[in-house]
Amino acid sequence: MAGNTLTELSTLQCPHGGTVTIVSSNENTQAGSGAIATMTDTFTIVGCPFQIPATPPIPSPCVTVQWLVTDMRVKANGNATLSQSSVGLCLSAAQIPQGPVIISATQPEVSTL
Repeated sequence: MAGNTLTELSTLQCPHGGTVTIVSSNENTQAGSGAIATMTDTFTIVGCPFQIPATPPIPSPCVTVQWLVTDMRVKANGNATLSQSSVGLCLSAAQIPQGPVIISATQPEVSTL
């Protein structure tokens, strides 16, 4: 896998339009102007409107991201880094898979494998 490295400033969304906030523990490992994101960092989703169709509808918003495919050759602080080609799955609070994370924007200065 290869692509521009994800940082805490990258733009990610759940498949329903919720916003992903990245809290990186790698403040000393920078790419561009943001800390590099790794699979062990915190990825919180807010604003997901998803509901399970029922009567009445049951709210089931995406709340976090679990990474399935990371960079194979690059690590930061011993943890696999993430790039534009990484694959993440958005999960509800009950850990139910809700669809893939959408990576909209990354920093253009550093690429990883």
